[in-house]
Amino acid sequence: MSIDRKTTQHVALKTPSGFLAFGFGSGLAPFAPGTFGTLAAIPLYWLMAPLPWTVYLALTVIAFILGIYLCERASHHLGVHDHGGIVWDEFVGLWITLFLVPNEWPWLLTGFLLFRFFDIFKPFPIKWLDKKVKGGFGIMIDDVIAGVFAWIILMILVRFV
Repeated sequence: MSIDRKTTQHVALKTPSGFLAFGFGSGLAPFAPGTFGTLAAIPLYWLMAPLPWTVYLALTVIAFILGIYLCERASHHLGVHDHGGIVWDEFVGLWITLFLVPNEWPWLLTGFLLFRFFDIFKPFPIKWLDKKVKGGFGIMIDDVIAGVFAWIILMILVRFV
Protein backbone atom coordinates (compact mmCIF):
# COMPACT_ATOMS: atom_id res chain seq x y z
CA MET A 1 0.00 0.00 0.00
CA SER A 2 1.33 3.41 -0.96
CA ILE A 3 0.85 6.35 1.36
CA ASP A 4 0.58 9.86 -0.04
CA ARG A 5 3.29 12.33 0.93
CA LYS A 6 0.80 14.68 2.64
CA THR A 7 -0.35 11.94 5.05
CA THR A 8 3.24 10.92 5.74
CA GLN A 9 4.29 14.51 6.43
CA HIS A 10 1.28 15.03 8.69
CA VAL A 11 2.14 11.97 10.78
CA ALA A 12 5.86 12.81 10.83
CA LEU A 13 5.50 16.47 11.71
CA LYS A 14 2.14 16.90 13.45
CA THR A 15 1.86 13.91 15.80
CA PRO A 16 4.25 13.60 18.75
CA SER A 17 4.80 9.87 18.22
CA GLY A 18 5.33 10.40 14.49
CA PHE A 19 7.75 13.27 15.04
CA LEU A 20 9.96 11.08 17.21
CA ALA A 21 9.44 7.91 15.14
CA PHE A 22 10.46 9.87 12.02
CA GLY A 23 13.61 11.05 13.83
CA PHE A 24 12.59 14.71 14.16
CA GLY A 25 11.73 14.71 10.47
CA SER A 26 14.94 13.07 9.22
CA GLY A 27 12.94 10.07 8.02
CA LEU A 28 11.24 12.32 5.47
CA ALA A 29 14.43 12.41 3.38
CA PRO A 30 13.48 11.66 -0.24
CA PHE A 31 16.11 8.91 -0.48
CA ALA A 32 17.97 6.75 2.05
CA PRO A 33 15.80 7.77 5.04
CA GLY A 34 17.49 5.15 7.22
CA THR A 35 20.88 6.69 6.55
CA PHE A 36 19.55 10.19 7.24
CA GLY A 37 17.90 8.90 10.40
CA THR A 38 21.17 7.36 11.54
CA LEU A 39 22.93 10.68 10.88
CA ALA A 40 20.26 12.48 12.90
CA ALA A 41 21.03 10.19 15.86
CA ILE A 42 24.60 11.47 16.08
CA PRO A 43 23.91 14.78 17.89
CA LEU A 44 21.98 12.92 20.58
CA TYR A 45 24.84 10.41 20.78
CA TRP A 46 27.24 13.31 21.41
CA LEU A 47 25.05 14.41 24.31
CA MET A 48 24.92 10.87 25.71
CA ALA A 49 28.57 9.86 25.14
CA PRO A 50 30.07 11.76 28.12
CA LEU A 51 27.56 10.23 30.54
CA PRO A 52 28.53 7.32 32.78
CA TRP A 53 28.09 4.04 30.92
CA THR A 54 25.25 2.99 33.22
CA VAL A 55 23.27 6.14 32.37
CA TYR A 56 24.05 5.76 28.65
CA LEU A 57 22.84 2.15 28.75
CA ALA A 58 19.71 3.07 30.73
CA LEU A 59 18.86 5.84 28.23
CA THR A 60 19.36 3.43 25.34
CA VAL A 61 17.08 0.83 26.96
CA ILE A 62 14.46 3.50 27.65
CA ALA A 63 14.76 4.69 24.02
CA PHE A 64 14.22 1.08 22.87
CA ILE A 65 11.12 0.63 25.02
CA LEU A 66 9.79 4.04 24.00
CA GLY A 67 10.58 3.16 20.39
CA ILE A 68 8.30 0.12 20.51
CA TYR A 69 5.42 2.45 21.35
CA LEU A 70 6.45 5.28 18.98
CA CYS A 71 6.95 3.01 15.97
CA GLU A 72 3.71 1.15 16.64
CA ARG A 73 1.75 4.43 16.86
CA ALA A 74 3.33 5.89 13.71
CA SER A 75 2.66 2.65 11.83
CA HIS A 76 -0.93 2.70 13.03
CA HIS A 77 -1.40 6.32 11.89
CA LEU A 78 0.07 5.47 8.48
CA GLY A 79 -1.75 2.16 8.13
CA VAL A 80 1.41 0.24 7.18
CA HIS A 81 4.00 -1.78 9.06
CA ASP A 82 7.53 -0.34 9.20
CA HIS A 83 7.24 2.62 6.85
CA GLY A 84 10.70 3.48 5.50
CA GLY A 85 10.58 6.90 7.13
CA ILE A 86 10.28 5.47 10.64
CA VAL A 87 13.87 5.84 11.85
CA TRP A 88 13.72 5.81 15.65
CA ASP A 89 14.97 2.22 15.35
CA GLU A 90 18.08 3.56 13.57
CA PHE A 91 18.66 5.97 16.46
CA VAL A 92 18.64 3.13 18.98
CA GLY A 93 20.68 0.84 16.71
CA LEU A 94 23.42 3.44 16.36
CA TRP A 95 23.47 4.12 20.11
CA ILE A 96 23.90 0.39 20.72
CA THR A 97 26.70 0.28 18.14
CA LEU A 98 28.59 3.13 19.84
CA PHE A 99 28.15 1.89 23.44
CA LEU A 100 31.52 2.06 25.28
CA VAL A 101 33.34 3.06 22.08
CA PRO A 102 35.84 5.95 22.25
CA ASN A 103 34.05 9.19 21.39
CA GLU A 104 36.35 10.04 18.50
CA TRP A 105 35.58 10.65 14.81
CA PRO A 106 37.24 7.51 13.39
CA TRP A 107 35.25 5.27 15.77
CA LEU A 108 32.03 7.17 15.13
CA LEU A 109 32.48 6.84 11.37
CA THR A 110 33.40 3.16 11.62
CA GLY A 111 30.41 2.48 13.88
CA PHE A 112 28.11 4.38 11.54
CA LEU A 113 29.32 2.37 8.53
CA LEU A 114 29.13 -0.97 10.35
CA PHE A 115 25.62 -0.27 11.58
CA ARG A 116 24.43 0.83 8.14
CA PHE A 117 25.98 -2.32 6.64
CA PHE A 118 24.10 -4.65 8.99
CA ASP A 119 20.89 -2.62 8.75
CA ILE A 120 20.92 -2.62 4.94
CA PHE A 121 22.11 -6.18 4.20
CA LYS A 122 20.36 -7.83 7.15
CA PRO A 123 22.29 -11.07 7.64
CA PHE A 124 20.58 -13.85 9.61
CA PRO A 125 18.76 -13.48 11.96
CA ILE A 126 18.12 -9.81 11.17
CA LYS A 127 16.26 -10.42 7.91
CA TRP A 128 14.22 -13.22 9.49
CA LEU A 129 13.23 -10.96 12.42
CA ASP A 130 12.41 -8.13 10.02
CA LYS A 131 9.99 -10.38 8.10
CA LYS A 132 8.45 -12.38 10.95
CA VAL A 133 8.13 -10.03 13.94
CA LYS A 134 5.43 -7.39 13.59
CA GLY A 135 4.35 -4.30 15.47
CA GLY A 136 6.54 -1.78 17.21
CA PHE A 137 8.75 -4.51 18.64
CA GLY A 138 9.28 -5.92 15.16
CA ILE A 139 10.26 -2.51 13.82
CA MET A 140 12.79 -2.05 16.62
CA ILE A 141 14.32 -5.51 17.04
CA ASP A 142 16.04 -5.90 13.67
CA ASP A 143 17.91 -2.63 14.20
CA VAL A 144 18.79 -3.62 17.76
CA ILE A 145 20.37 -6.84 16.47
CA ALA A 146 22.12 -4.92 13.66
CA GLY A 147 23.46 -2.60 16.36
CA VAL A 148 24.66 -5.54 18.46
CA PHE A 149 26.43 -7.11 15.46
CA ALA A 150 28.08 -3.79 14.60
CA TRP A 151 29.00 -3.24 18.27
CA ILE A 152 30.72 -6.64 18.53
CA ILE A 153 32.87 -5.92 15.50
CA LEU A 154 33.58 -2.38 16.66
CA MET A 155 34.63 -3.59 20.12
CA ILE A 156 37.00 -6.11 18.53
CA LEU A 157 38.49 -3.29 16.45
CA VAL A 158 38.77 -1.01 19.51
CA ARG A 159 40.54 -3.80 21.41
CA PHE A 160 43.06 -4.66 18.70
CA VAL A 161 43.62 -1.43 16.75
